[in-house]
Amino acid sequence: MTIARILAAALLAAASFTAFAQASAAPAPTTAPAAAIPAKLDNSVVKVFSTLRRPDLFKPWTKAAPNDVTGSGVVIEGKRILTNAHVVGYASRVQIQASQSGDKYNASVVAIGRGIDLAVLKLDDESFFDTHAPVERASVLPDVREPVFAYGYPTGGNSLSITKGIVSRIEFVNYSPYTSGLRIQIDAAINPGNSGGPAISEDKMIGLAFATATNAQNMGYIIPSEEIEIFLRDVADGRYDGKPSMLDFVQTMENPVLRRYLKADKSVEGAVVHRPHSGSPLKEWDIVTRIGDWPIDNQAMVKLGTNLRVRFQYRVQQLAKDGKVPLTIIRDGKQMQVQLPVNGERKMLIQDLEGAYPSYFIYGPLVFARATSEFVNVLGSNAAGVNALAFIGNPLITRRGDEPDAAREELVVVSSPFFPHQISTGYNNRFASVILSVNKVPVRSLGHLVQVLRDLKDELVVIHFDQRAGETIVLPRKEMLEATETVLNDNGIRTQGSADMMEIWNGKGPAPAKR
Repeated sequence: MTIARILAAALLAAASFTAFAQASAAPAPTTAPAAAIPAKLDNSVVKVFSTLRRPDLFKPWTKAAPNDVTGSGVVIEGKRILTNAHVVGYASRVQIQASQSGDKYNASVVAIGRGIDLAVLKLDDESFFDTHAPVERASVLPDVREPVFAYGYPTGGNSLSITKGIVSRIEFVNYSPYTSGLRIQIDAAINPGNSGGPAISEDKMIGLAFATATNAQNMGYIIPSEEIEIFLRDVADGRYDGKPSMLDFVQTMENPVLRRYLKADKSVEGAVVHRPHSGSPLKEWDIVTRIGDWPIDNQAMVKLGTNLRVRFQYRVQQLAKDGKVPLTIIRDGKQMQVQLPVNGERKMLIQDLEGAYPSYFIYGPLVFARATSEFVNVLGSNAAGVNALAFIGNPLITRRGDEPDAAREELVVVSSPFFPHQISTGYNNRFASVILSVNKVPVRSLGHLVQVLRDLKDELVVIHFDQRAGETIVLPRKEMLEATETVLNDNGIRTQGSADMMEIWNGKGPAPAKR
């Protein structure tokens, strides 16, 4: 089978772009004793109805078919409702409904943090809050084995469901490739539809349900109130900037041979710098012994109280001031203090859409788009397709974790199979191929590609792809312009490109520099 056919099979087999937390079903919820449930909470937990129009990653000029989903939410201060980002992301319509109510209220998303999976809703009719009070949030983390009640509206019924369990574990984990935070594991049953519902202990909300563990029973996860507070402070100005985070990579210092190599005696504990981030004051083989006043052990952990340890990076969100955190390190046997810059997000060559719809540009039978992590994730659902891409050295695989630079701000990919047209006769379909150059001009970004195509005066367009195997495509420039109109008309496509790309195509200036 040729590489082109394998990639075509990957397209046919790829699953459609789905929301973040569709998890396997857990055991049916059990109702907790009525006496243990404060009545006011029943009135403050709502069912969320969303109609989602997600991107169609392989047809970026359109959107996926509408998809109706339900989740849960909870009333918080400021006449707002808190829920999960994956419940309302890409929503064209949002409504909420209170327990034991036949009325639905129209809502709008006013803040969203996809990395930490939180969102805030406002209602068109704020009189709802006259009879639905906010739930108080706990100011400290719960203890392991502490009783907890999970509220929400799981799939399979319209009534409020309340399940009982205990706090099983608290840890600092990656919510996404770019965002880390505390996560609480509970054994109260959480099912699809519970997402966005509060977890309650001693009449206070200790967190918000957001996921269940796949291939496991009675393992649900909640976002603790501490993370919620950080998110709400961030979006107070109407914009989500993201959490401060340490971008340097570290490793543990458990191995005795590694300790001998570092000339570290038994009194030295900490995390070893594996790869410093660009511009970081840290160097390879530095031993980070403290973050602020908290000592770091040889598993790169810090203590929280007497019975809890988490990754030391957790302290970044507490200590960050003016974009920096204080570290104590040992370098070449000498102790020293450094101020480590911490940023909201790691810049990536292959970025997330972050709730936007993909930019695109159609040129003859070809569709160009930015490579996004969502696009790569869908390709990843087909192992044969991924192996084929890896074999030919496609940057979608080989540069998945790279950062942008001056030579390449983003990857530009052929995001759709070729439209049928005689102008491409004899060429294999270049779906999922990354553009290297056009007429020997290296392509830096999608906007730059559009600019190059716009300003071309050559008779022929020569497109090189960034991979070992495959083809170089040569096409007639003037006929490509005519073919574009034919393709748009034949396929009912309203515009040749997204608004940002058409501004470049119709303008006279260069593509804007990437921020």
